[in-house]
Amino acid sequence: MARSGADKIEISQYILEHVPKEAEVTRIEYEGPMLAVYAKKPEILVEQSSVIADIVGIIRKRIVVRSDPSVRLPEKDAERIVQEIITPEAEITDISFDPSLGEIIIEAKKPGLVIGKNGVVLQEIIRQTKWRPRVLRSPPLRSKIVTHMRHYLHSESKEREMILRTVGERIFRPRTYEVGDIRITALGGAQQVGRSAFLVQTRESSVLLDCGINPGSSKPFEGFPRLDSPGFEIESLDAVIISHAHLDHCGMVPFLYKYGYDGPVYCSAPTSSLMTLLQLDYLDVASKQGIIPPYDQKDVRECVLHTIPLRYGVVTDITPDMRLTLHNAGHILGSSIIHLHIGDGLHNIVYTGDYKYARTMLLEAAVAEFPRVETLITESTYGGPNDIMPSRIEAEERLASVINETLERKGKVLIPVPAVGRAQEIMLVIDGYMRRGMIREAPVFIEGMISEATAIHTAYPEYLGRDVRNSILHEGINPFQSDYFTVVEHPSVRQEIIDGEPCIILATSGMLEGGPVIEYFKGLSEDAKNTIVFVSYQIEGTLGRRIQKGLTEVPMINSEGRMEVVKVKLQVESVEGFSGHSDRRQIINYVTRLKPRPERVIVCHGEKAKSLSIANLIQRKCRIQTLVPAIMETVKLL
Repeated sequence: MARSGADKIEISQYILEHVPKEAEVTRIEYEGPMLAVYAKKPEILVEQSSVIADIVGIIRKRIVVRSDPSVRLPEKDAERIVQEIITPEAEITDISFDPSLGEIIIEAKKPGLVIGKNGVVLQEIIRQTKWRPRVLRSPPLRSKIVTHMRHYLHSESKEREMILRTVGERIFRPRTYEVGDIRITALGGAQQVGRSAFLVQTRESSVLLDCGINPGSSKPFEGFPRLDSPGFEIESLDAVIISHAHLDHCGMVPFLYKYGYDGPVYCSAPTSSLMTLLQLDYLDVASKQGIIPPYDQKDVRECVLHTIPLRYGVVTDITPDMRLTLHNAGHILGSSIIHLHIGDGLHNIVYTGDYKYARTMLLEAAVAEFPRVETLITESTYGGPNDIMPSRIEAEERLASVINETLERKGKVLIPVPAVGRAQEIMLVIDGYMRRGMIREAPVFIEGMISEATAIHTAYPEYLGRDVRNSILHEGINPFQSDYFTVVEHPSVRQEIIDGEPCIILATSGMLEGGPVIEYFKGLSEDAKNTIVFVSYQIEGTLGRRIQKGLTEVPMINSEGRMEVVKVKLQVESVEGFSGHSDRRQIINYVTRLKPRPERVIVCHGEKAKSLSIANLIQRKCRIQTLVPAIMETVKLL
């Protein structure tokens, strides 16, 4: 059976000939990157799963079994029956429905009891309700964003269904040309950090890797990807793939929908939730600062509706000549290294996005083994000759030492943190060191978007590092809900914290460019007993960077709206080593240990001097052709 462009009727006939007649298959539809087989008795196909597996092996397309909508019980009846079938010991916390996929989503504290031995309970649910169960572990912290996205997809299920059909028809369209002329154009994120966007084109397909903004730029021409490039045509774009949720990689995706894109966005499930959170926050911050953003909430909702989450390691058709697989990148929750398989073994691209080639408390190290790779595209944020970071253990011990010294002199520790990634990493360090008696016990106050971002982390424990994952899943201990932590629910309590006992405060934003951290900084700045600790990179021009460099007076607006000068008398400390990026050594280690060895390396996502420096080292040390393209430059791979 032909892999791509195979006639849909031919595939449908093959499936119908090989599935049990008693399943009563009613139709076979393309549904995004999968083939959906609808049946009046789906339980028969689920019970005889080996039949479907054999068909998949022949047609080489992913198949999902769904019930025909005509046989599904009404949602209220289905929910009642599920409650009757599942033992109360499973502790169900939520039941919701996704009509577009015919799924009933069951959240429970003990998911194993919902599944039953060899899936017997699931099969009974399918048999009695004709809805297909998707079982999730109840998150210890409830995420508003995850809940809202689920409700939105439910309310727009008909629209979602149409989108998936259209996407499927486009993916499995007949090929017009033989595979060839593979090229990559840098629309952003080349010889710079920010606005990452790389266009991969073949004769047949057009795919965008990331579509970010440059948060440090106020000029649209420098702040947004160069979508004005002659090679970029929004109407011929097949797919957008997002490596992770930071705005410099995903902040411009809703803009594409505003200007007519109607195709899919592929990313991991955690990236989908975090991306929505950060895009909405970007709009909120813009409105508070009086800036007109390039898109609005409606466009963010369109992005949610078109997003197809993928699990790590699952090979997925995304165009007639491209297959996509996502792998752990170790940078933030859900961050992905993107593997593109083009043609039938013709060429393979690995795009790292941002990656960490080392284990941390929060995440496992980036994946470095692939079935095939000819071209590697690597970031180089810390690619300069002096970009050698202390080890993670050294960074943790240094942070513990600064905190202890401050608490001993009855001071308060203020740690500005980005809400996603760094905040959770620092929470794990503080909780672990306090429990082992290596940091003095003191209240830890957490404020800003950190709580929502942390809730999203607990919704996807399988994406976390093995120690914290085991702690949450098997030991029932959630370090993010430590007794040491107090979430600040309302700004009115800030003054009490500022005036109160010695403590540790984690607040956003990480570069002092707004957010609750500003109020704490104003309140703590003029007391030399206090310390501000920077644990993340401070971009040139930000208030954080200026304080890091020794700024002693900061003009700020007080509560009455008047300008006042705040004197910087508190101790200023910077702890390097907590970065979610690979440093120079780790980048070189990654390239040298990558299996199989690539034929070409393209260096991006770094200041020009750093990108050129690491490219030169890779070329000399690894003897691999290495390129550093400029913005708007196209590299021909084949």
